[in-house]
Parts: sequence; structure tokens; C-alpha cells
Amino acid sequence: MDQYLKRLSLSNPMHLMAVGFGSGLAPKAPGTFGSLAALPLMVLLSWWLPLWGYLCFLIVGFLVGIYSCHVASRAMGVHDHGGIVWDEFIGMGITMIAMPISWPSAIAGFILFRLFDITKPWPIRWLDKHVKGGFGIMIDDVLAGIMAWIIQLILFSCL
Repeated sequence: MDQYLKRLSLSNPMHLMAVGFGSGLAPKAPGTFGSLAALPLMVLLSWWLPLWGYLCFLIVGFLVGIYSCHVASRAMGVHDHGGIVWDEFIGMGITMIAMPISWPSAIAGFILFRLFDITKPWPIRWLDKHVKGGFGIMIDDVLAGIMAWIIQLILFSCL
């Protein structure tokens, strides 16, 4: 565990949420592990909740995530540390909005979200560089999720 992650207290619910309930503690590719951890949660929520409930979960998760990521980032002393992965949870959730839940849609959603999150095409890169704090941590992944979701809609409407 790196020096910054050691500054977090996993007994603090905001810190625990920010690191994706531990998935962001992976020593390599924490964003990928966070996205992988988010996928089964989003699949289960999409089965259990009506669409409006799922959307409410994402909105509340986004708003609480702004605070959680801000608190964790401040405790670590670094903006948007790779171990902060709650933004990946919400981005993955957006990617899977109203998707038919199947292996192909789950795999496509994961790959598309990671592609947009890692490559950060415009305007994601601009947001990542210019918007700070908890909102800045969250918003670039929200946009990556929206872009991945649009591609998902196109892909699965053609099938």
C-alpha cells in the first residue's frame, strides 16, 4: 500500500466508499479493479430496482461521492489518487443504464467505460485537468460513463 493510501482510515465510511469498499486498494490498475467491483453491483441493482430507482441510486451516489472523494483526497493530501475509485462505480453504473443484462452487454460496457476513462478524449481530459475537488474527481468518470452508455445504446439497438 502506498504512502497516500496509508493516510486513510477504512473505519471512516467516506474513506471506505471512496476506495470502492477496498477495490481501489489494488496495487496495480486500481481503476480497473474498481470498475470490475462496480459491475456486479450495478447488475444486481438493475435487476432489483425499477429504472427510476436505479437512476436515483446513481444521482445519490454521485452527490455523496463528491463529498466522499473530497474527504478522502484531502486526507491523502493528493487530488484524485488512483485508489479513489467511487467515481468508477458511478461511471460504470451510468454505462449500464437500461442495458439488457447479459454477458455481452456487461463485457462491452466494462471495455467501453475503461476505454473512455483511460484515454480521456475531449472533453473528459479537459474536465480532468481543470475541475478540482470531489466534483472534479467524479465528473470526468460521469462523462466517460455517458459516452460509453451512448455507444452501448447504439451497439445493442443494432443487434
